[in-house]
Amino acid sequence: MINHKVRTHRSAEDFPIEEHLAHKIAQIAVDPVEVPEQTAEMIINRVIDNAAVSAASVTRRPVTTARAQALRHPVAPPADGVGAGSQVFGVNGAYSPEWAAWANGVAVRELDFHDTFLAAEYSHPGDNIPPLVAVSQHKGVSGRDLIRGLATAYEVQIDLVRGISLHKHKIDHVAHLGPSAAAGIGTMLGLDVDTIYQAVGQALHLTTATRQSRKGQISSWKAYAPALAGKVAIEAVDRAMRGEGAPSPIWEGEDGVIAWLLDGPDAEYTVGLPAPGEAKRAILDSYTKEHSAEYQSQAPIDLARRMRERVGSTDDVESIVLHTSNHTHVVIGTGSGDPQKFDPTASRETLDHSVMYIFAVALQDGTWDHVRSYAPERARRPDTVELWRKISTVEDPEWTRRYHSEDPDEKAFGARAVITMKDGTVITDELAVADAHPLGARPFARKQYEEKFTTLADGVVDPAEQQRFLDAASSLADIAAGGCSALNVVVERSVLATAPQIGEGIF
Repeated sequence: MINHKVRTHRSAEDFPIEEHLAHKIAQIAVDPVEVPEQTAEMIINRVIDNAAVSAASVTRRPVTTARAQALRHPVAPPADGVGAGSQVFGVNGAYSPEWAAWANGVAVRELDFHDTFLAAEYSHPGDNIPPLVAVSQHKGVSGRDLIRGLATAYEVQIDLVRGISLHKHKIDHVAHLGPSAAAGIGTMLGLDVDTIYQAVGQALHLTTATRQSRKGQISSWKAYAPALAGKVAIEAVDRAMRGEGAPSPIWEGEDGVIAWLLDGPDAEYTVGLPAPGEAKRAILDSYTKEHSAEYQSQAPIDLARRMRERVGSTDDVESIVLHTSNHTHVVIGTGSGDPQKFDPTASRETLDHSVMYIFAVALQDGTWDHVRSYAPERARRPDTVELWRKISTVEDPEWTRRYHSEDPDEKAFGARAVITMKDGTVITDELAVADAHPLGARPFARKQYEEKFTTLADGVVDPAEQQRFLDAASSLADIAAGGCSALNVVVERSVLATAPQIGEGIF
């Protein structure tokens, strides 16, 4: 890796384009280095993972709305075979790629159930998959080229997440997603450095937004935000391919992102990017979810399940304190200051970002379900509300240090739970990483990804269609040009008929 220093430059300074971070990202994107076998295998796992969570969310209202919008943008079969359209998850047909990416991005993100990478910033790098798959289908690229593009997209997003904190200034993490998706599309389509440079700049410029989408009473926009970033990235690449430019230097400019949205004109960041000829392996540092909940609650869920037998009746609990990292404390814990995180009538999106609620339900039920654990009647159960309001979080500097550690063997996203019973007994336990984490008790491999898909697709996708998709995904590297439509999953019509009725919009 090469560590690049990134800082603001005045317009009057001599700052050659080759030194711009967007240009360095573009150079990474055009590097012809081969994709390592481990990277390619993990990409396939994440394609399967995205399909799994999309199957689970396909009839939810935000997903239904996004799908309805996309279906209003069909693509007619082209006479010359170019621009054949993209597939919308769950249905047949050909649709405009940016709208297919939009619908599929919402389906992937709705349940907060796919992969994650956490460092200086937060991210769900699997959000890169919907826009790249949509463009691969529309442009008729091969599975091998799709893998190359996704290797770039994961690399760029994860490298930005390591080096540049957005949440510190209340900027949403999808500001790293727009550039990564644009770079990945550039790799997949074999575009030149300047085109990718312009697309990356446009995508960043258009995907910066505040973190209010993840604060207080959280709405369905949490699922739409990354879908919009993918849609914007496709449109940015399209414009750049037609010769249009971007604000530049977008990160380092006098009125750019660093100067006015992040740490200011005197700040300096370090962003590590692969050296020329260095393989892209960043995806291997990311991890998926066994449970449908914010990633910092994955280990607490497993910890609660482990402590359940020792605790016995939760009626006898006096208090529970979770000692954890700064991020867990201030984003999904009591350090957020959000009373909505204790509200039994709160939205699913809000409950998903309340580790107090999540720990209470996991401790009582000994399990976690993407539907039942968030059901209104579950959240309003009197004994759950009582327990829930006895739980608090505190920041522990050691957990914060481990959260930011560069050593994968000590990097941790867990907590230490101190449960005080009414009789004075104190029960403590801790868990550094979730069971499904690569260093966890039951790390996910291909078998677990496939089981996640078949479990979530049960009753949603016909078994024969499930197997057809798994066969296609497993052979992604062998899919010929024009064959990436095999990655779509068709849902049973009777299931789609149960989706909520959506009102008419503009389209």
